[in-house]
Amino acid sequence: MKIDKKHICVVLVDRANYGRMWPVMRALQQNPMVELSVICSGTMLLERFGKAEKILEKDGFPITSRVYMELEGSVPVTMAKSIGLGIIEFTNEFQRLQPDVVLLIGDRYEALSAAIAAAYMNITLAHVQGGEVSGSIDESARHTISKFSHIHFPSTQRSAEYLIRMGEKPESVFFFGCPAGDYIRDLPVDLPSNLLSKYGVGANFDVQKPFFLVIYHPVTTDYGLEGSRIQQLLFALNELRHPTLWLWPNIDAGSNDISKVIRSYREASNNNWLHLVKNLEPEVFQKCLKKTVCAIGNSSSFIRDTTFTGTPVVLIGNRQVGREYGENVVNCEPEQAHILAAVRKQVDHGQYAPSNLYGSGDVSRRIVHTLLTFQPTQQKHLDYIYRDKE
Repeated sequence: MKIDKKHICVVLVDRANYGRMWPVMRALQQNPMVELSVICSGTMLLERFGKAEKILEKDGFPITSRVYMELEGSVPVTMAKSIGLGIIEFTNEFQRLQPDVVLLIGDRYEALSAAIAAAYMNITLAHVQGGEVSGSIDESARHTISKFSHIHFPSTQRSAEYLIRMGEKPESVFFFGCPAGDYIRDLPVDLPSNLLSKYGVGANFDVQKPFFLVIYHPVTTDYGLEGSRIQQLLFALNELRHPTLWLWPNIDAGSNDISKVIRSYREASNNNWLHLVKNLEPEVFQKCLKKTVCAIGNSSSFIRDTTFTGTPVVLIGNRQVGREYGENVVNCEPEQAHILAAVRKQVDHGQYAPSNLYGSGDVSRRIVHTLLTFQPTQQKHLDYIYRDKE
């Protein structure tokens, strides 16, 4: 007898997407009631960002479709135009694939394109990590995706409450936690001895000994300031001269300014402490994040993923302003003296106790079960309007 499967299409648009969706995708792939499609887009497809699509294929996830939508430039106008191109291209792929559900995560503008296309095609849209607060244009994109979505999987209790206060129906909001925690908690820190020779360029240091992990992305709403800010971070790290593994920034407006300053520093200075990497497989990245003596920068992964491990974090600037974080995170201004003081404080403190702020496990299985059993109303309304009339 033929099994009537539900066709679920996962859209991935950058390396962080895959790191957090990997356990959900594995659970979907293993469920006999699911037909899984995977669309890769954004920087997942670009060589200068490590071409993370290759990692998916290595992990056994066939890529159903590739959506090329990024316009070169990394300035505000290319971001805006890329959204428009993405809507067209995602529409074509959804028309071809005819999924029952499109599953998105996060706040990227590329994911916003997919959300608009799916919503206007009357495809059920499920969103992971909605309801969160942060800086930059990402917050606006995240809330917009949430308003288009029919099923919500927020990662914190506060985020779930915010979604309901935004008018989402309580029965469509499922707080399970962040799926990345399903594998981070028990992940060993057995980093390969050839890590630095396999990934990136720069200094070769022993990853079995203490090192820093750095990611600094552009803040698009402060466009034009990133060159000077990244110099302040480099000045601070150069004073410490501690072995440092640094992942390149994302493609947002200001990315080229950051990359230019880093390249200039690398070419002109004695930087035998610095190793630069385009991308790492999700498990390798999480092992590095778990093992580092201090994570430094403004990536949301430094906030979210380290709650499961207690890794000390120095969060720089306002890119993540308002986001929930554990006791392991210290926030500082993007100035050399402030960064130095914060890093030294965190190194002196050492490891913190893990937290359940972003969930306590078994998230992926619960997400898949909900996708297979919950039937949302296709026509959305602001729920509080109806409650007020009762």
